[in-house]
Amino acid sequence: MNACFMGLGYIGLPTAIIAAKNGIKITGVDINQKVVDMTNQGKIHIVEPGLQALCEEVVKSGMLKASTTPVISDAYFIVVPTPFKGNHEPDISYVQAATEAVIPFLKEGDLYVIESTSPVGTTDKMQELIFAKRPELKGKIFIAYCPERVLPGNVIYELVHNDRVIGGINPESTEKAMGFYGQFVQGKLHKTNAKTAEMCKLTENSSRDVQIAFANELSLICDKAGINVWELIELANKHPRVKILWPGCGVGGHCIAVDPYFLTADFPVESQLIAKAREINNYKSFWCAEKIQNEMLKFELKNGRKPVVAMMGLAFKPNIDDLRESPAKHIVAKVMESCNNADILVVEPNVPEHKVYKLTPYQEAFDKADIVVYLVAHDPFKTLPHDTNKVLLDFCGIFK
Repeated sequence: MNACFMGLGYIGLPTAIIAAKNGIKITGVDINQKVVDMTNQGKIHIVEPGLQALCEEVVKSGMLKASTTPVISDAYFIVVPTPFKGNHEPDISYVQAATEAVIPFLKEGDLYVIESTSPVGTTDKMQELIFAKRPELKGKIFIAYCPERVLPGNVIYELVHNDRVIGGINPESTEKAMGFYGQFVQGKLHKTNAKTAEMCKLTENSSRDVQIAFANELSLICDKAGINVWELIELANKHPRVKILWPGCGVGGHCIAVDPYFLTADFPVESQLIAKAREINNYKSFWCAEKIQNEMLKFELKNGRKPVVAMMGLAFKPNIDDLRESPAKHIVAKVMESCNNADILVVEPNVPEHKVYKLTPYQEAFDKADIVVYLVAHDPFKTLPHDTNKVLLDFCGIFK
């Protein structure tokens, strides 16, 4: 089988590599020439443990090649971003553009699958688009939706071992898609329809957003009450039916921070709790920035000089290089906007450079800083001392 993956990002590239490793000849398509060139050299442009060696292997064997344009294949997978617009309206233009790019290559018997997180009804819309331009294919190709559910940093294992939900526009499409994923997924494959599969992905991430919002709101209450939130949650979780998550400085990433808006946009009246959770998690970032600014002001009043502040972490979660929708990144920006020439050292050990911020090694930043702000619980940060001569602000549980 030959398959074409439209998008070589954080999900498309690993999935393409795993599929190629399991005997499927893959063409990976990306509009970024640098990504294409790196892939064809057997190099990856993301940080993901174990993926580099697999990429080298499948490229060398000829099972994976990258291109800026699609090629004739037996299956086409849409794995592109689905951001939201400024008013939190879902933007499926990338999905549509990728679909339009493969339409000329479709032939009878082909499989077309959307993996991109999408608003409910997107698969039906793309079906209409395909058949509007290729009416002769109606009833002759297979169309399905199959969302990923992997954890950055553990993608290789989870792509293979996690269960998958697969929903076709008809039972035949579901079966065809299950046949493809069954070649490399060892987890269970669960049949449903396209709309339910789309809703399932949005439900999973909205549920997690609500749970995180509870933890973040609890942290706000505990701060005002003078209670250690980390100790409180640990004690509360001793209850056999309670499992509270740990709070953070907000919610980031291209899933949890984005997907709930797909529901609040389409179902504004019904999604009250989901909308409030988004509001709380966004507010937590502003609250953290205000706490940092207050500590900076207190330091300046006490010491007669502006502090050196180390902002530890830019990624949206520990030990990865993904900065998409990162609350840490927004906090750094907000603090720097109002720092009045204070010395702000920005630290992110998982990326070599940043187009906006000059990055400082974490040990150097810690040594120089008067105020150390932990925004992301990267493992290297946990090796730093609890220096009592510094002001330490822990928003991510480094010391828990």
